[in-house]
Amino acid sequence: MRIGDLAAAAGVSTRALRYYEEQGLLAPARSAGGHRSYGPDAVERVRWIQRLFAAGLSSKAILGLPPCAASDADVDAILDRLVAERGRIDAQIQDLAVTRDSLDDLITAAELQRTRRT
Repeated sequence: MRIGDLAAAAGVSTRALRYYEEQGLLAPARSAGGHRSYGPDAVERVRWIQRLFAAGLSSKAILGLPPCAASDADVDAILDRLVAERGRIDAQIQDLAVTRDSLDDLITAAELQRTRRT
């Protein structure tokens, strides 16, 4: 599939795909004319990369994780990195839950105040 097709299927811009390629996260085949060609697994790979970016990982961190990592990569190091990133995300979730609870308290107080005025 061509870059525009992949961008549409994965819900990203062609610019993002070029960035992923530049960072080594995505490796399209090239035609004799230099056009990019992506395999059937590219859509899921792009979505996976997007989820990791959304979780706060850098392109350098993503590059070291499967499926971007080389097959001879240090599995112990990859596992350590995955566990560390999961811990960081868990901490973010806990912080967000505290923030959500604070907002719930403010909403309840505002609703009470509104009810007293009516």
